[in-house]
Amino acid sequence: MAPMTAAGEEMHALVERLYPLCRSITGDGVRDTLEIVGEYIPLQVNEVPTGTQVLDWTVPQEWNIRDAYIADPAGNRVVDFAASSLHVLGYSVPVSATMPLSELRAHLHTLPDHPAWVPYRTSYYTPEWGFCLAQKTLDALPDGEYEVRIDSTLTDGHLTYAEHVVPGQVTDEVIVSCHVCHPSLANDNLAGIAVATFLARALAQETPYYTYRFIYAPGTIGAITWLARNAERIERVKHGLVLACAGDPGQLTYKQSRRGDAEIDRVMRHVLEASERPHHVAEFTPYGYDERQFCSPGFDLGVGSLSRTPYAGYPEYHTSADNLDFVSPEAMADTLALCREAFALLDRNRRYVNLSPYGEPQLGRRGLYDALGGRSDTKQAQMAMLWMLNLSDGEHSLLDVAERSGLPFDTVAAAAGALRDADLIKT
Repeated sequence: MAPMTAAGEEMHALVERLYPLCRSITGDGVRDTLEIVGEYIPLQVNEVPTGTQVLDWTVPQEWNIRDAYIADPAGNRVVDFAASSLHVLGYSVPVSATMPLSELRAHLHTLPDHPAWVPYRTSYYTPEWGFCLAQKTLDALPDGEYEVRIDSTLTDGHLTYAEHVVPGQVTDEVIVSCHVCHPSLANDNLAGIAVATFLARALAQETPYYTYRFIYAPGTIGAITWLARNAERIERVKHGLVLACAGDPGQLTYKQSRRGDAEIDRVMRHVLEASERPHHVAEFTPYGYDERQFCSPGFDLGVGSLSRTPYAGYPEYHTSADNLDFVSPEAMADTLALCREAFALLDRNRRYVNLSPYGEPQLGRRGLYDALGGRSDTKQAQMAMLWMLNLSDGEHSLLDVAERSGLPFDTVAAAAGALRDADLIKT
């Protein structure tokens, strides 16, 4: 089995393990998720108490749930949390009551356009309770008295998030963020967790230039909490990527940072185009995943977002149809491969200074032309050297040279290496 195919199978197996857990923005479901991820990579788990001020937000009470169901007049559980964590409105307050179906209906959420699917709904900051169920289940319910039970707690506790750091040659950081707050949704968000985890494992086998910080946090409030608690580190963050919806069959989509011309934006555009993968590059909008927190104007970090089909861009989004069959090992492996290609380029994208800038240095007596003998791309390699010498002014990066010359980045990088070894350029 090819390495990337094997990784795809392992990522799908991780998604399968995580799928049954009931995650939310706080609670034991997040901890259980991080405990499993911690079997793959070491994690530093952080607990932030309820009531902590984080920027303009406050860490909410912690929500946990043990059981929930609706029983029909005959005592049969017609909606059961044990069957799927999607069946309960996220953050539902506890309830234990008997009521007629006419009263219960106000607390039921369905998808009439997809009568067999169960929707995902939450009520994080408003004290409500409710159930989510298939429209066809609701249509089959007879009138009568129903027993309603949600065994949940909302108490002072903690918001939990975790970090994994791959040390680099420099302390400048690349952050990779994924959200860990959704329940049984395979593409949104488990595929992103899996790709991030296996990306971290791959980078740990190398000696990256940048330090890579992986952040596993609940959406919105988690990223805001991380930003609030890491103000002293923000200046180290040079690039970043939010991973989400990473396993569906759609084409790759890169959403640019707020800047639009951040280095990560240029790298992702270049790698996607050079790979000849079907893809789409989207402009930044202040809606979506946690890129909007990292790209808020006060921080304005160079953080983009990578997905396959974007959020809300597929019918299965936030429904029970976003299941284990919706994500594939092949799609996750492709997302992982693209990330590795992009970060490999980012890690090598240096600026050089020509040490012999007056006229063209004689390459032949330095053996640089001889070193190219027999290569199938000899002419490209020669041109890459000439372009590198001309644009090594401390202002142009290797990516600049590749884009201006129309030469492959790897060819330009190889030329830079040869010129550096010959003491003709330096960083």
